[in-house]
Amino acid sequence: MQSNYGEPSITLTSGKGIFVTDENGKKYLDFLGGIATNALGHSHPAIVKAVSKQIATLGHVSNLYAHPAGLQLAQKLIEITGDPTSRVFFCNSGAEANEAALKLSRKTGKSRIVATIDSFHGRTMGAISLTGQPSKRNPFKPLIKNIKHVTFGDITQMRKAVNSKTAMVIVEPIMGEAGVIVPPFGYLKQLREMCNQHGVLLVFDCVQTGMGRTGTWFGYEDEKIRPDVITLAKGIGGGLPLGAMITLGSTTPRFSPGEHGTTFGGNPVAAAAGLAAINVVEKNRLMTSARIFEKKLKIKLEVVRGVKEVRGRGLLIGIGLDGNYAQALAGLLADCGILVNAPNANTIRIAPPLNVTKVQIDKFVTVFRLCMQEVDRG
Repeated sequence: MQSNYGEPSITLTSGKGIFVTDENGKKYLDFLGGIATNALGHSHPAIVKAVSKQIATLGHVSNLYAHPAGLQLAQKLIEITGDPTSRVFFCNSGAEANEAALKLSRKTGKSRIVATIDSFHGRTMGAISLTGQPSKRNPFKPLIKNIKHVTFGDITQMRKAVNSKTAMVIVEPIMGEAGVIVPPFGYLKQLREMCNQHGVLLVFDCVQTGMGRTGTWFGYEDEKIRPDVITLAKGIGGGLPLGAMITLGSTTPRFSPGEHGTTFGGNPVAAAAGLAAINVVEKNRLMTSARIFEKKLKIKLEVVRGVKEVRGRGLLIGIGLDGNYAQALAGLLADCGILVNAPNANTIRIAPPLNVTKVQIDKFVTVFRLCMQEVDRG
């Protein structure tokens, strides 16, 4: 393989539930969940059953034809948006979903876009142009023009940047790759009002916050608003490659025949997995338990020596540290059998499966506390 991922320190060979096993037989608690992707952990019976049945029935069709799994999943997504005028475009990843939103914004007849500093929207050329992280953008300039980045959560900066010539504003309800940064309450509602005022599309990148992870389906619902476009991936496929762009409202632009497409988007097998994942989240009330575990984690982690703050909602949590030793701490946690991620030098991010148990949460807290005592904070 190319070295774009560096050299991984662990090779995983199997998984069951929240546990994964490496090539040496060592087991880990997977508190990263494929970065918020394995919504139900590994080898969940409902997903295994749905995928096995689908691959034995119909593996792939081109998008010249419809298939039941795709239609049923699209209908389910429309149902959970609460907007019967919603329409779905399936793809394979978050980057592709955001590329679709970018293309769709051009149907407004305008090309100016406002995004946020430190945001992450993917690594394809359009998505990386939207991304507000110079380290990811700079090696690939020149990028798409007419994209301005402003401080996330600062409505004053956003108001100065947005006007009637703006095509769209794109934000994450909670910034994931930036370290799980939650905006001030009311920020998303103010964005909605501002976009309404200027006739601008409001796009929420819910790739990390979506599919129940934050205790709601998409991550913005607490502010009682509706965007014009939602982009999804990660948890929507229950571990399989699946993404979606959803338009809401009958006046929001939509693609016409031939304007966009992807070979594998909404593949029957991935769509079957997505349906199964959503059904399990609903049936087992996993969004409710995500909220309960959020409170538990915040209470227990905020008192650990060296923890400055605990951010996030549901089971998308950022643990802010008092120094730049997150990478060393993540390595120590892995040595102790728990997989997490350090999105930056002073943050540990966790995104365990939504069906994580109380015992597993307690185990994580215990091991985290011990590792915080041992890590070199130099």
